[in-house]
Amino acid sequence: MKQVIHFSHANGFPASIYRTLFAELGDAYELRYIERIGHDPRYPVTRDWPHLVEQLLDDVGRTYEQPVWLVGHSLGGYLSLMAALRKPQWVRGVVMLDSPVIAGWRSGMLRVSQWTGLDERLSPAAATRTRRTHWASRDDAWRHFHAKAAFARWDERVLSDYIDFGMPQAAADGARTLAFDRRIEYLIYRTLPHTLGSRLVHGAPVPVGFIAGTRSKEIRQVGLAATRRATGDHLEWIDGSHLFPMEKPIETARAVERMLRELAVHERVHERTPERNANG
Repeated sequence: MKQVIHFSHANGFPASIYRTLFAELGDAYELRYIERIGHDPRYPVTRDWPHLVEQLLDDVGRTYEQPVWLVGHSLGGYLSLMAALRKPQWVRGVVMLDSPVIAGWRSGMLRVSQWTGLDERLSPAAATRTRRTHWASRDDAWRHFHAKAAFARWDERVLSDYIDFGMPQAAADGARTLAFDRRIEYLIYRTLPHTLGSRLVHGAPVPVGFIAGTRSKEIRQVGLAATRRATGDHLEWIDGSHLFPMEKPIETARAVERMLRELAVHERVHERTPERNANG
């Protein structure tokens, strides 16, 4: 029986965009994911994301009888770690893809900036409010994104999946509409947790690995000191930006495989609750 990876996507990018990454991991692992986190009204986006964590745990809890690996990119990495903190008996370990933990004075600054609204100007949140949501055709969408410097660095298979799954055909005329609600994307940015670092002062209850982009602006802003409290030496770098899983999906898959093997060796022995349901 294959081990299970439950993957969680980055903000604004439905999970199917990672199909190239999933295909590389699929020979050794069973992959599961929520297509668009935050879009189920039963799990609204609120400060510190408690309902999004609940959405992830509910999906894991009702599906698997054995603990799973949680792997997540950006938003997904944070949610994976927060889920492991809440239900460590359900999780073998966590791999975070460029999801640096905010702690110390930076977490205080984040809390204040969220209260004052300054965070909107310092994060991608502002851009989401006016994000384009409609394109006349697939070719129109492809030209639009391929011309942007950030998207031009993407593996073309991933960019193609972004067009097909991130903005599926909306009408018979071939028009394309953004699948990820920009209002939800905006709310997720505005409610970034500022308490996670304090919950990791004594480390994490499961093995945690971190894969970082060498040119990640997010890591430059946040640093890795708090992240290292959770990961220890389980840290690897990939040449790329914060979106390196889109830029180098094959290399990312290989790094995830290496990290999971490493974490499995160091997997902590602790009592696992046999009861597997969403309420624990």
